[in-house]
Amino acid sequence: MGNIFSFELMCCDKITSGCWDCVAGQAIYTYQLEESLSELKTASDELKEQRADVIRKLSRTATMINEVDQRIIDGKKEMKNLCMGGCCSINYRSNLKFSKTVVKRLHDVKVLKRKGAFEVVAMEVPGALTVERPCNSSVGMESMLNKVWSILEEKHTRIVGIYGVGGVGKTSILTEINNKMSVPSNGFDMVIWVVVSKGFRIAKVQDDIAKRIGLFGGMWGEKSAEEKAMDIFRVLREKKFVVLMDDVWERVDVLKVGIPLPTYENRSEIIFTTRSNEVCGQMRAHKKIEVQCLTEEQAWELFEHDVGNDILDGHPNIRDLPHEVARECGGLPLALITIGRAMACKRTPEEWEYAIQILKRSANSVFPDMDEEVYPLLKFIFDCLPNDSVRCCLLYCSLFPEDYRIPKEIFIDCCIVEGFMDEYESISQARKQGHQIIGSLIHSCLLEEASDSTVKMHDVIRDMCLWIACKLYAHKWKFFVRAGYELTQVPGVGKSRGIKRMSLMQNKIEALNEPPYCPDLQTLFLNQNQLKVVHNDFFQFMSGLKILCFRANRGIRELPVGISKLVSLEYLDLSYTGIRQLPTELKALEKLKCLKLEYLLDGIRIPRGLISGFSKLKMLKMMGSFLFDKSAAKDNNECLVEEMQSLNHLNELSMSVTSAFDLERLMSAEMLHTCTKQIGLHSFRDSKQLNILSLANFKCLNYIQISKCESLEEVKTEMDITRAKAPNQTQIPVVEPQMCFQSLVKVYISGCSTLRDITWLILAQNLRHFIVIDCHKMEEIINEIKLSQIAEMLTRLPLNSNSAKRNKIRIHGKEKWWKEMHWEDESTRNAFLPCFIAEVILLSPLLLFFDSLLVCFQKVTFLSFCFVLEKHVDLKQGNHSCSYPLTCLIWLTEDEEPSERTITYCSKSADRGRL
Repeated sequence: MGNIFSFELMCCDKITSGCWDCVAGQAIYTYQLEESLSELKTASDELKEQRADVIRKLSRTATMINEVDQRIIDGKKEMKNLCMGGCCSINYRSNLKFSKTVVKRLHDVKVLKRKGAFEVVAMEVPGALTVERPCNSSVGMESMLNKVWSILEEKHTRIVGIYGVGGVGKTSILTEINNKMSVPSNGFDMVIWVVVSKGFRIAKVQDDIAKRIGLFGGMWGEKSAEEKAMDIFRVLREKKFVVLMDDVWERVDVLKVGIPLPTYENRSEIIFTTRSNEVCGQMRAHKKIEVQCLTEEQAWELFEHDVGNDILDGHPNIRDLPHEVARECGGLPLALITIGRAMACKRTPEEWEYAIQILKRSANSVFPDMDEEVYPLLKFIFDCLPNDSVRCCLLYCSLFPEDYRIPKEIFIDCCIVEGFMDEYESISQARKQGHQIIGSLIHSCLLEEASDSTVKMHDVIRDMCLWIACKLYAHKWKFFVRAGYELTQVPGVGKSRGIKRMSLMQNKIEALNEPPYCPDLQTLFLNQNQLKVVHNDFFQFMSGLKILCFRANRGIRELPVGISKLVSLEYLDLSYTGIRQLPTELKALEKLKCLKLEYLLDGIRIPRGLISGFSKLKMLKMMGSFLFDKSAAKDNNECLVEEMQSLNHLNELSMSVTSAFDLERLMSAEMLHTCTKQIGLHSFRDSKQLNILSLANFKCLNYIQISKCESLEEVKTEMDITRAKAPNQTQIPVVEPQMCFQSLVKVYISGCSTLRDITWLILAQNLRHFIVIDCHKMEEIINEIKLSQIAEMLTRLPLNSNSAKRNKIRIHGKEKWWKEMHWEDESTRNAFLPCFIAEVILLSPLLLFFDSLLVCFQKVTFLSFCFVLEKHVDLKQGNHSCSYPLTCLIWLTEDEEPSERTITYCSKSADRGRL
């Protein structure tokens, strides 16, 4: 019994002891419930505050906070069940379970604060709306700032690209915008400044943004780019922000950075600066703003500000000189500021006059600090050009004089010979690359497009290029440029040693006497001097010369025999000179690839066998030079044609002929059909009629000139393929009208006093420039009967399925004509069926009759010519009263909207008007 009792007692003691230990150990939870709830509430409040500061709505955090909030609410009920100071409970099991949950959640919250995704909550809350940045004076740039700001205020403008040449003031404008946005009334929550620069790294841009919005620090550096982007995105998507990105060189994928796309709904904006218009397109800018150089008045205002009135007013003879210095800066703010500061200590007129003298040559040589401030910044653009070809071409532009309109064609031809282009079988392919390079330089604001055919280089950009080629990397480029210096003789031999490229353009040199020692010379520009004499030994020490240009030296009559020593010569330009005969010694130039003999004053004689000796010739230009010697026998003319046909590498030919016989001889040379690009018909005194379709055999013809053909009365468009000659008419095998003149873009007609109309022009589908001068008897541009005949020959329009997608086109014509039309396929026909209108529409006459007429069509693409109205209109102008047929033309303009094209006309009586 005792044993049993004892046993039971022992068991009861253990149970009682265990129960007490359990109750006492577990009671600590209920005993500390109030304190735990208080700490939990504090921790929860901190967590909420941190969440609000960082705005990180992670699902785990939201779930935890919701659960903790509920525990705090439930805790009030659980507290009512406690007794004995929290050691006992009316519902002990429920209180115990709840208390353990509270302690666990408290531990989780502390861990999340310490180790979780909230490591950055210790960072300071983002500061002011914007960080004001130091800025140079905006003197002279107020109008541009106002323009940019007004664009930014447009509701639907969310992404703005500000572009322009380096040093033009783009960063200054962006800085002014940044500082102006510091006013809270602008309605933005945050303005973020980021410098992108060339070869930007997304991580760096993200870090700069993170510092601005309070995300940087802690574990930020250990995150991936995607995680950083998510963090930035979560902050900015709740804000109305402005991101200012300076110096963008390529497309920045803002979503990869973490920047939400600005929309009308979120009212945010992205504004960036770049040197390239192309980048604006890549960034999908809603507005592109080009920052141009300052006007002369604005430039002076800025220059005056940096020089200071104490200098400008310090000497009575100084006041006018600074204006000239400012003009030499070309309106570039960076140059104006830097040079202005350099001149702020120059107090005598002599110092200013010396500065002007040197600036006219090269701005960098007078200011020792110029290299360190202006040109390295501009050179950065040069270094960042895509490849050496583009860089070489840019430097090559500096060989031309300051403010010179550089002909694109001449520039590209020289660059091809220099080897700056890739190797191509045809000149046309290389030319395409040349135009692509010019386009890229224009987009980079390193060149300016002066016209369709010329470009210009900004003065400061040119000086920067010369600084690179003549000073910084003189050992590599070895440029010697004295273009536009008004020199009367070639510079001394000593200064010319070792140079590779020499430009003496636009000087007053009359004679080339003493031979310079230039064995490494590759390029020599002598264009636009006053040359009369070239000494026989002048080229003695130039055996490596590849490019020689005498262009526009009217006084030079003959080439020296010594030119035969230029055995490496590949490019020779004698255009617009007075040279009358090529020396037979030119046969020694076996490497010649390009020979230009355009618009020679008195015509030129070419020795028999000379042209065929240039076996590597690719380009032969003889437009306006009347090479067929009229005093020579006709077989000599045929011999020249045969010589040209023997040139297996000939890619490009341009020439003029002076009779129908010469034209027919040229047309008979089928090997020249694909390479003839320009043709001139001059002084056709023996021809009253010309079948223009004979020229359509020249597949690549882009320019036709008809001049001083005083007997020419009619230009026909006949499909006659007979080769029989009529006394007064040229007849050559022709092609289908819809297939001809597809490359023709320019037509020039002058001095054809008996020519009555030029209806044939309607066949030139891509005509861009059309000039008619001194054609006194011309009554019509488009003749009714001839147009009807041509329309009947047209069985195919120059349209395809893509034309319908790109453009809005209306086609008017007769039902019969429409039904007989041939199409690319049935789907194309169906696509244009809604465009056809079978009705009569009256158009304004295309011609007014004047004593002298000048008509210019620019960038007009003729698409079809469908029918002629059988009506006339009487038109009175001054003392003239004429009846003209009204014709219907269908054309498409570049703006893709059918619209009337403006035609400007002039007469000797100064009548002007618009049709």
